[in-house]
Amino acid sequence: MPGLGASFGRGGATTAQQDLANADCILIEGSSMAEAHPVGFRWVMKAKERGATIIHVDPRFSRTSALADIWVPIRAGSDIVFLGGLIRHIIENDLFFRDYVVPYTNASCILSDEYRDPEDNGDGYFSGWNEEKRAYEGDSWLYKGGDLSRPQRDLTLQDPQCVFQKLKRHFSRYTPEMVEKVCGVPPDLFHKVAHALAAASGPERTAAICYAVGWTQHSKGVQIIRAASILQLLLGNIGRPGGGILALRGHASIQGSTDIPTLYDILPGYLAMPRKGDETLQQYLENYTKKTGLWVDYPKYIVSTLKAYYGKRATAENDFGYGWLPKLTGNHSFFEYLYDMLDGKMEGMFLMGQNPAVGAPNSRLQRKALSKLKWLVVREMVEIESANFWRESPEVERGELKPEEIETEIFFFPAAGHAEKEGAFTNTQRLLQWREKAVNPPGDCRSDAWFVHQLALRLIAKAKASDDPIDEPLRALDWWYPEDELGDPQMEAVLAEINGWHTLE
Repeated sequence: MPGLGASFGRGGATTAQQDLANADCILIEGSSMAEAHPVGFRWVMKAKERGATIIHVDPRFSRTSALADIWVPIRAGSDIVFLGGLIRHIIENDLFFRDYVVPYTNASCILSDEYRDPEDNGDGYFSGWNEEKRAYEGDSWLYKGGDLSRPQRDLTLQDPQCVFQKLKRHFSRYTPEMVEKVCGVPPDLFHKVAHALAAASGPERTAAICYAVGWTQHSKGVQIIRAASILQLLLGNIGRPGGGILALRGHASIQGSTDIPTLYDILPGYLAMPRKGDETLQQYLENYTKKTGLWVDYPKYIVSTLKAYYGKRATAENDFGYGWLPKLTGNHSFFEYLYDMLDGKMEGMFLMGQNPAVGAPNSRLQRKALSKLKWLVVREMVEIESANFWRESPEVERGELKPEEIETEIFFFPAAGHAEKEGAFTNTQRLLQWREKAVNPPGDCRSDAWFVHQLALRLIAKAKASDDPIDEPLRALDWWYPEDELGDPQMEAVLAEINGWHTLE
């Protein structure tokens, strides 16, 4: 999500599966699309029938490879070098789509004189590296020009401080020889791919890139996807028929989970989660509202969200309840909270729609981390490995975990299947599909919405009986959803709330 978000504003596919039929070239990497996404792959075959070149980059020869025109066996984990080599080839041979790159990308924007790249510093870091925080500070990465909505530009792309020249310098290291050494791809095969992509660029031709979890589950997946975004922008393949980047999601509504979201660092609609320096609504808006593009209307987006949360309690006088939003205290991403679990810093976890004991990287570490929790709530249709790790796992068999020593209390709630609940799915191409409930779930099985709704009602009731200021955000919630006969919130009402509030200009 961050790779696409940094490039295009929002972390989702830039094209639809059906539009692949209009592509002149399709690069599939980090996915065996024919096997994992067979319905979407029919549009790849439509493109092939029209004469498109299909390229599959994968360590393994699969059904996708068999149907591709070019198969590139690559060493696992070397995707950045391969994409970097393609970027270098496009730039060095002047094959980029200049009439697209100059007006529609930031290539011509001139960076501040304070900006330095690893070649300037000679230490492997870009400017702004904070060794104490182990993170970058982006003040030196700004463009020249007092008004950032009108940065200084060099339309010839020759200024040494313009983005294009910095890009050219950075990717100059990714020679065909380096690609061969790191990726195991011989130069003739590499050039075959490069020529196919370059030939599908220009006013009348486009290429698409399709990827899946073969990229996203790498520790540097964000950088891989960012490199693919740079390549597509250089070729002029974003926002045009047949072009784009298609993120092939691994499960139903993974994209919807991102949009809503279930990510720790964003609010619904990809609004930033408040953090240090965002103490007031005014500070928050100053930090995130942009001068141009999609985020010009940031104030409307956040006010609409706050009104949905707090209803009539959200007024201009109280910053629309902005102060009730929790603030980030650090990095709470998947692996960071895994380490917190291992260190005993987390007491409990709700697990819904995920099975980290077998479905996440380093499953041994995942199971050991679960054993450090005081409590674990699991909602599933069957008893999954994350629910029974304490008695049935390789670590128990080897004696690394002993059931009698594990204090994790597990609460297992039977969940409803997809045909037993209603609501929206957001598919790979960000198309929303409404699903009607076919039958009621059996026995005590209930939907995820039921669980969250009923839990919220109990927490709100508890907060209203308290006068502790820490409970004020719960007391302020506008929780008004009508219920059906099972106690589920009516999904049409939830949909109406997601649709947002009208805001004054």
